[in-house]
Amino acid sequence: MPCYLFFSLSPRNLEVPEIPVYSVKGHKEIINSIDGVGGLGIGEGAPEIVTGSRDGTVKVWDPRQKDTPVANMEPVQGESKRDCWTVTFGNAYNQEERVVCAGYDNGDIKLFDLKTMSLRWETNIKNGVCSLEFDRKDVNMNKLVATSLEGKFHVFDMRTQHPTKGFASVSEKAQKSTIWQVRHLPQNRDIFMTSGGAGSLHLWKYEYPAQRSKKDSEGAEMGVAGSVSLLQNVTLSTQPISSLDWSPDKKGLCVCGAFDQTVRVLIVTKLNKV
Repeated sequence: MPCYLFFSLSPRNLEVPEIPVYSVKGHKEIINSIDGVGGLGIGEGAPEIVTGSRDGTVKVWDPRQKDTPVANMEPVQGESKRDCWTVTFGNAYNQEERVVCAGYDNGDIKLFDLKTMSLRWETNIKNGVCSLEFDRKDVNMNKLVATSLEGKFHVFDMRTQHPTKGFASVSEKAQKSTIWQVRHLPQNRDIFMTSGGAGSLHLWKYEYPAQRSKKDSEGAEMGVAGSVSLLQNVTLSTQPISSLDWSPDKKGLCVCGAFDQTVRVLIVTKLNKV
């Protein structure tokens, strides 16, 4: 079944349905993930949306260009198509630079450079990638968090890319169940929340190493990963918490949705002391 993408560029009254200002036949199968940048006031450059689908493709859309994606990342001929579970924008610090990072059901993570239209980096974390997020979209790539099945997440230091080893990373086993979502605190990009399959939320802080890069035996620069510490955790539901977002205006205010069909509004206090 074809999957269609609909979105509006202006606020809408949800009680009065209207025809969307933009719609397009986006993918051949279900769209699992969507993210935006540019025109939202988050990051420089064109207002764009990226979608990831079960059909194995990642597409970037500009509402000013009807019907055709401005970028289409798909498996090469003969390569098996993997279900893309999550996509996110990053590195949008000027009018030219931006990247898209995509995570797949087999644990693949792929970083696409939209300026050069090339695959910049790829790795595999051994479990399906449920959520990806840069600590901020509108700065030179700094950190990327990837969550997965089996309760583990990885934090990649994106400042230094080694020619063969890629980006340095640290991983943490947060729980035994799936980590569905990761969201960084807008007011402090070193603090982030993960939501779990056991109905729990975990609040983490990333600590930078004394030196973020070093030279290997051949003189090439390579990154040095920091460490992660747990600040707080709470269990809110017997069902998975599948979505989460922070308020950009009120520090500590967040909202989450769970499989128990409940939306919860929460406040995290004392973040100014972290």
